[in-house]
Amino acid sequence: MLEKFREINLSFPQTSYIKEHISSGKKVIGWLCTYVPEEIIHAAGALPIRITGYQQEQELDDGTAYLYVNNCSFSRSCLQLALRGEYDFLDGIVGGSTCDGVRRLFDLWRKYKGTAFNQILSIPRKFTTQAHELYLSQVTQFKQNLEKHMGVTITDEALTKSIELYNETRALLKKLYDLRKSDSPPISGAEVLEVLDAGFRMPKEAFNDLLSKLINELSESSATHTGRARLAVVGSVLNNPEFIKSIEDQNALVVTDELCTSTRYWSDPVVLDNNKSPLEAISKRYLNNFPCARMYPSDERFDRIIQLVRDFKVDGVVSQIIRYCAPYAHDLPLLIKKLEAENVPILALDVEYGTSGSGQIATRVQAFLEMLEARKQ
Repeated sequence: MLEKFREINLSFPQTSYIKEHISSGKKVIGWLCTYVPEEIIHAAGALPIRITGYQQEQELDDGTAYLYVNNCSFSRSCLQLALRGEYDFLDGIVGGSTCDGVRRLFDLWRKYKGTAFNQILSIPRKFTTQAHELYLSQVTQFKQNLEKHMGVTITDEALTKSIELYNETRALLKKLYDLRKSDSPPISGAEVLEVLDAGFRMPKEAFNDLLSKLINELSESSATHTGRARLAVVGSVLNNPEFIKSIEDQNALVVTDELCTSTRYWSDPVVLDNNKSPLEAISKRYLNNFPCARMYPSDERFDRIIQLVRDFKVDGVVSQIIRYCAPYAHDLPLLIKKLEAENVPILALDVEYGTSGSGQIATRVQAFLEMLEARKQ
């Protein structure tokens, strides 16, 4: 089953699913941030896909010409693809005001490429009552603007069906991650990232079907993965499975992660409540989901990371932060202190988006693994 997910990733952004959706006369909306509610796009009849950059580290001459080099290479990689026409099939782009890099990416995309529909959502940094009211107003405006653009009415019934579909995705991904809690998981960390990447690039109906079959296959499989140490990867956006593989090639095993392309994407379901509208339920879930490093206070995120470390029996944490990714760079010293209090070592890597690893990274991972092994003696 894993090969099917690989095929989707290798063909992105021109996957067969996207082509089929467009050929049937339907729209495709790209989104840039996990604080953008996909359920609203889906309920409108459009296909939501996540905008990512190259899966490998690339020359970013075009992206850097428009987006200065001290913006992260994720933003410049996404812009590079857009400027080269790789995302010309998009009917719309939706972003969130979560960091300066993505905010400027949205502005440049709208100005120099343009799509028929464009919206940026203001995302509060707190979880207060006023913050929830602000975010709900943003989500409501997004729904109204999308309805106007597409000439449809997004009903509560359609939203409820979309919520149920996406909650199924979240439940299936939780089952996949639960398999990684065993001492010898049937799937590697790199393979899990391949599955996650495919989920951003195809309809959730088809993804859920493939994922369900994969989970059944893994549950009955005799395949096992072990390593010198069990690791968690945390930090900036990550789409390249080869980076995880470069760590696992040192005879480590990545058993969990805290990334906006992984755990923070699927962690919490939308909880439907008869006393609230589906839109209110969506709004509450997205603002209260596993927090990004930009959110304040940070304790909620740190507590969740520590719980992951405990649940997955993690020996050490690898922090991969894309150069100039300010939220995670500023967050790292605080995270290190929290993990030190739990007696969990952390290896901090400064990387470029799309990197597959390097000799220097391999050397540092090897040294980290040796230190973890020495602690066990």
